[in-house]
Amino acid sequence: MADTGRHPAAPDPDPAQDPAPAPAPDQVADPDQVADPDPNSDPAPDQVADPDPGTAASDDPAGGEAEGAARPEAGEVGEVGEVGEAGTVGDGDTDAADDGTVGATAAGSGTDDEADTAAAVSEAAAELAAQRELRERIEQRKAEKEGPIDAGTKLSGQAADLLAAVRAMESGAPVDPALLRPAAPEPAPAAPRRAAGQAPRPAPAPAPGDVAAVRDVLVAGGAPEALAGQVSAVLGEQAAQALREDPWQLLAVPGVRPEQADGFARALLGAACGPGDERRAAALVGWLLERAALQGHTALEASSVRTALAGQAVPDPDGAVQHAVAEGAVLVFQDGLEDSAEGDEGPSDEEGEAGETGAAPVPVLLGLDRYALAEESLADGLARLVKTGPDASWEAAAANTASPSAAELIRAAGGHGLVLHTGGEAARAEPVALAEAARGLGMRAVVAAHSENGRDRLGAGAVTVAGLLSGAEGPGRDADGTFALDLLVVLDAPQLDVETAAMIVESLPDGGRLVLSGDPGVLWSAGAGRVFADLLAARVCPQIASRTPDPGPVGELVSGIGIGELNQVGAPGKEVVIVPVRDAGEAVHRTVQLVAESVPRAFGVTAAETQVITVGHGGSAGTRALNTALKEKLNPGPGRFGGFDPGDRIAYVPAPGRTLQGSVVSADQDGLRLDCGEGAAVVVPRDRVESAVRHGWALTAHQAAGMRWPAAVVVLPGDAAQGLSRPWVYTAFSRGERHLSVVHGVDQALAHAVAAIASQERTTRLRPLLESLLAPGSQPG
Repeated sequence: MADTGRHPAAPDPDPAQDPAPAPAPDQVADPDQVADPDPNSDPAPDQVADPDPGTAASDDPAGGEAEGAARPEAGEVGEVGEVGEAGTVGDGDTDAADDGTVGATAAGSGTDDEADTAAAVSEAAAELAAQRELRERIEQRKAEKEGPIDAGTKLSGQAADLLAAVRAMESGAPVDPALLRPAAPEPAPAAPRRAAGQAPRPAPAPAPGDVAAVRDVLVAGGAPEALAGQVSAVLGEQAAQALREDPWQLLAVPGVRPEQADGFARALLGAACGPGDERRAAALVGWLLERAALQGHTALEASSVRTALAGQAVPDPDGAVQHAVAEGAVLVFQDGLEDSAEGDEGPSDEEGEAGETGAAPVPVLLGLDRYALAEESLADGLARLVKTGPDASWEAAAANTASPSAAELIRAAGGHGLVLHTGGEAARAEPVALAEAARGLGMRAVVAAHSENGRDRLGAGAVTVAGLLSGAEGPGRDADGTFALDLLVVLDAPQLDVETAAMIVESLPDGGRLVLSGDPGVLWSAGAGRVFADLLAARVCPQIASRTPDPGPVGELVSGIGIGELNQVGAPGKEVVIVPVRDAGEAVHRTVQLVAESVPRAFGVTAAETQVITVGHGGSAGTRALNTALKEKLNPGPGRFGGFDPGDRIAYVPAPGRTLQGSVVSADQDGLRLDCGEGAAVVVPRDRVESAVRHGWALTAHQAAGMRWPAAVVVLPGDAAQGLSRPWVYTAFSRGERHLSVVHGVDQALAHAVAAIASQERTTRLRPLLESLLAPGSQPG
């Protein structure tokens, strides 16, 4: 790729014509003249804890895709004192069509009967319920605590020990490192076996009476009554009573902001509440950590949380944090303290200063129990796998493998219970060869991919991660509740969030082997954690780097991007084409031309086989604008099914980070009927359509991660510059198998992003937990 300066665009951006050159790597713009760094990557903890949701880099749980224009969040309540009608709720930055976390919005018909609509659970929702059931077993196994601490707190076990340690540090007293060591795990209870393909049990719907009681409380507090279904689902059977006693629990509902919860509390409590109310402080701490999780963090430094609380007018942020810990709303951690505390005295204050020992500071972290339990469970399970012994029978299979990289991977898997494998698209053949070799040895081996698209590219026998966990795909579970297999190979490993990874590892039998394979250059998971990156950094198991490069000009271009270089590549067959544009309107026009005319004519790739990828949903050339234009060209219609017509290409997100592609079949009283391929019929209930289904001709890069198509058109209008980073460009540019068109309007911001804007760090605990468990002399997990 060479210079992409602004040139007059040709009437037809035909890939058969000579492409415009792309920016050279030495023409990197001055950072001060380029928009703010990547909002798709993870903000630093102090940025996550910004008290104003409107100023955060992104609230998008699907990985933070930036919007071009600020809009209200989906499912959020109206401004205090301005209770809108059902149907006035915005669909903004936290669009659950990208993440699935925002529940039913107050839109359309059916809002007077939430109980009936909640009962219409789709197959995908039932699948998620089964996964949640397994997660609850994992959490229950970790939740057995021992011995309450003094001072009348409600904590016990390790959480109490951690709080006691923090208080000791604050007072300057010595800290016993044993207080901060993780508790020994207990045997996991068996999960009920469910045959492959058997439908999981749906989650129970809130009782109509409970929903009605919540609706009454919402109306009394000036909040939209259409939120009653969401509140009941989040807070449970006693939701109405809980809201009356603690109105700030409304913050547990996705999309609700602190100022809205404050107004709701004032309406219910009157003068009895204020900014220093302990209930408010505890709810705000939880809300801040939930927001951090949407950005990928599993914990935050306590100092960041205190700063954010001060921004929310909490008069005593330090006391608020301590109260939240004492109430069990959050947990407190200081991983690694036992390694750094070489002298008699512990850190001098809560932030873990080095003190007289000269050791590196160890920050105090706050986290929600769901992520803390998941990370601890995952670390325990991974440590168990690392200690799995070798099996000499694998050597013969390695010797009979033609590919040197595959043979190296087979030997590593034979010698270790946990192996990491890195490489691009072509390297996926190596873990597949590993699974075939294992089957040749009489072992039960399964290959799982992140998406249905990824599974289908692997051929018969592959499964999706979600299907494996639910039992809908794969070998099912044995009598002990573990997977009935000897080797599990998980592809697209960077897409694993900490909770999904914990469920996978907890489900592996003793003696089983796990190989995690993926491209470390792509965007990280939509959910909290960075499991694959943490494991690579921890170096607790073999890491096999593939020597099989991705072929062709696209592969060469993407390889350069991975090391921070936007190189010029030869593309004699027009495999890579740059289409310069002057503004967003022209970008939309050129994109439609490429998908509908130019790419089919030049390469024989149909519009259905071409995927458009852009930075965000909003803006003048985001997915909304592009999908509107593409629908008008490719499948025009009145949108009589809530904006959809039969034949519309759609993206359905049943869970955060999981995107199903398909088409609209029809709609009826049960909801929107979709065909998601291979007979996978899905019915999305009416109250979920707005939040979970989008038109799918254009996707964000986070949605496209783990998927590939014959051709990809990446759209970079001028207002997308601030959303670019090296992982974003790497992911978007590597989605096309045969052809890549780049609709380019960001000038030198593209080269700058590739050269200078890497992923920001996520605050996680997995690495120190693993290192502690596997340190010399540590007890078995």
